[in-house]
Amino acid sequence: MSKTVYTQDVLQGRQVIEHLQAEELPEGIHSFWFRPQNNGIGQSWHLPVIVFRGEPEVDGPKVMITAGVHGDELNGVITAQKVIQQLQAQPIKGTVTVVPIVNVSGMLMHSRDFIPSDPDASPTNINRIFPGNPDGDAAQRYIAAIWQNLLGHNADFAIDLHTQTRGAEYPLYVFADYRIPQTVKMARLMNPDCIFDDPGDEGVLETVWNRSGVPSITVEVGAGKVLQPDMIERSLQGVLNILKAEGVIEGEPKPASQEHYEGKKVITVRSEVGGFALPQVEIGSRVEAGQLVAIQYDSFGDELKRYEAPSSGYVLSVNQDPMREPGTLLVRLLK
Repeated sequence: MSKTVYTQDVLQGRQVIEHLQAEELPEGIHSFWFRPQNNGIGQSWHLPVIVFRGEPEVDGPKVMITAGVHGDELNGVITAQKVIQQLQAQPIKGTVTVVPIVNVSGMLMHSRDFIPSDPDASPTNINRIFPGNPDGDAAQRYIAAIWQNLLGHNADFAIDLHTQTRGAEYPLYVFADYRIPQTVKMARLMNPDCIFDDPGDEGVLETVWNRSGVPSITVEVGAGKVLQPDMIERSLQGVLNILKAEGVIEGEPKPASQEHYEGKKVITVRSEVGGFALPQVEIGSRVEAGQLVAIQYDSFGDELKRYEAPSSGYVLSVNQDPMREPGTLLVRLLK
C-alpha cells in the first residue's frame, strides 16, 4: 500500500498533499488541500479534501463523495459540505473521503466547464474525460492526476453530486446502472423523485467508477447556480441513509416519504426556432403523448410555436431561462 504524499506547503493552516491513501491515515478527521497540477502562471490548483477515518482495527468500507465536477452546480457542493458537518461528531467505520469541489477552474469562472489557461484550448466538460490522460491537454492531465492520486483507489463505493446546469432544473434525480445491484440500492436509499436506469456514457465519473468495480451513482440536486435548501436537505438525508445502510455510521435509514418514478429512456424536447419559451408543465408531473409542454414567443410577444410531448412520461426537466435558441432544451421526459 502506498502512502499519502505530503508537500512542504501549508495553505490556510492545512497541509498540501499530492497523493492520498485514506486507509493508512490514523483514526480521526483529516483535512487537506490536494494539488493536482499547476496553472498557466505557475501557481497550484488546490482541491479541498476531508477524510473521516474510523478505528483501523474495525472493518468498514471506503466511501468517496464528490461534488463540483461542474463549476456552476452549487447545490451538490453545499450538500457535500453538509455531509462534512454531519460527520464531525459521528463514529465512523472505515473511511469517508469528501471532495466538495473537483473543478476549481470552473467554480472560480462560474462555468460548467474547466477553463484552461492556454489561449488555444477550449473549455472542457471534465465529466466526459475521466479517467483523464497524463500526457494529454491541461484538462486531461488535471483529471488524470485527480483520478490516479485522489479518487481511484480510495473508494469501495462512490456518490457524485451534481445539479442540472444553469437555465434548467431537475428534481432530486439519480442515475444508477441497474446491472449493478448495489447502485440500485444506493439510488433508492436517496429517496429521490426519480431514477434513471443509466448504462453509462464514456468519460463520466460514475461510469468510470462502475467499470472499475466501484458501485457509483450520480445524484442531481435541483437547479444550477441557485441555492435550494430543501433539495440540499433531501440529498443530505439520502447520503446519510446510504452511509447508515452500509454500516459506516450508526442509525437506521429513513424510509421513503414518497413514491419515486423509475425510467429507462430520456426524451428531450428541443426548441426549433429562437425565441422566448414558457413551459406548460411542471417538474414531476405526468404527461401523455400529444400534450402541450411549451409555447415559444418572438421578441414582440407573438406566438411562434407550440411544442407537444412526443411520448407519455414523467417531466424530468424544464427550462428556467426563457430565452432559447434552436436546439436547446425545453422539456425533458423520463419514460
